[in-house]
Amino acid sequence: MQFNNAYIPYGCYWSTPFCKWQGSFANLHPLKFAAEIARDALKKRRIDVNEFNALHLGNTVPSKSCFYGAPWVAAMIGAEGITGPTINQACATSARVIAGAASELKSGNGNAPAILCITADRTSNGPHIFYPNPMGPGGKGIAEDWVWDNFSHDPFARNTMLQTAENVANEDGISTEEQHDVALLRFQQYQDALADDAAFHRRYMVSPVEINPTGRKVIGTVKSDEGVFSTTAEGLKKLKPMMPDGTVTFGGQTFPADGNAGMIVTTSSQAADISSNSDIKVQLISFAQGRAKKGFMPAANVPASQRALAIAGIGIADVRAIKTHNPFAVNDIYFAKEMGIKQETMNNYGSSLIWGHPQGPTGMRLIIELIEELVLRGGGYGLFTGCAAGDTAAAIVIKVDS
Repeated sequence: MQFNNAYIPYGCYWSTPFCKWQGSFANLHPLKFAAEIARDALKKRRIDVNEFNALHLGNTVPSKSCFYGAPWVAAMIGAEGITGPTINQACATSARVIAGAASELKSGNGNAPAILCITADRTSNGPHIFYPNPMGPGGKGIAEDWVWDNFSHDPFARNTMLQTAENVANEDGISTEEQHDVALLRFQQYQDALADDAAFHRRYMVSPVEINPTGRKVIGTVKSDEGVFSTTAEGLKKLKPMMPDGTVTFGGQTFPADGNAGMIVTTSSQAADISSNSDIKVQLISFAQGRAKKGFMPAANVPASQRALAIAGIGIADVRAIKTHNPFAVNDIYFAKEMGIKQETMNNYGSSLIWGHPQGPTGMRLIIELIEELVLRGGGYGLFTGCAAGDTAAAIVIKVDS
């Protein structure tokens, strides 16, 4: 999928910090929370909600009343006249939301000059679902824990997500030590985002975030990511693989989290009007998907990225910054080897391996960080890629001119 006139106005995006599972955001309704953050972010940027012709919502973990999705979120931010889709594509949700918005601009559907994209999830306190089954013994139904049961069982590959990392590690000869080296590197890269009083995060992150679950009383604030593990080589050496005869330890994988993010996708002319710096142009170039063989989810980033780069008409050597959603260190090891690049060229300022994975908004935060890194580098092409449930992945190529 190639885009010719889809832009992200510079500075017209945001993300909350991400909080660990059952942490500070655990009792906040994810859509109400996202709407509150978006409303304040737009007000701060002096952007009128009447500028939007559509709202695209990404949400993967059901919450009360989420059936009403995007129209409800639009109403909560004061844009009662617009609507749009609610999208769930597991960990590729953000990429699909952004690509969908860019496609709507391209098609001219609804003559939409500006689309608001919001992604929000809460893995904490996920729903426990009961499916009626009249054919069950005594009419007994089928129960499912939406978050944990799906993390633990792919109905097609019949394995856990952890097993997909082990499958790739076993076939490609990736050791625990290699995974720990990458985990330590990513943690050290994340420290660069915290330097100078978190100067990098302050370029886009909403902080502080007030915790107000009832709407009546603020019970706390969150100023930065919550749940980041202090990582040392010595500490990693003490960890044992989680599966018998496996390689992946707790240090080599991410953790479930809560949070939300938002951005605007619009045309070149509209982007120039609302950008916080009209000299910086952020263009969406291409989107692609890929699928690996059954049960090899971390490998899917490679075909997705190769296709996105081919559509953009560039090669990996033309890319100045790379961001990956890496639920496992295995993802980055395999990706770097297959694409012929060094680990040090990826995921500057950290990644989801370090600051957690709320599902829907993970990719959007990574793309926001990709934009800011490219601005600091003076512009150029950037690549985002992330695997998703079911041996799949998505990738997006952007270009920053500054």
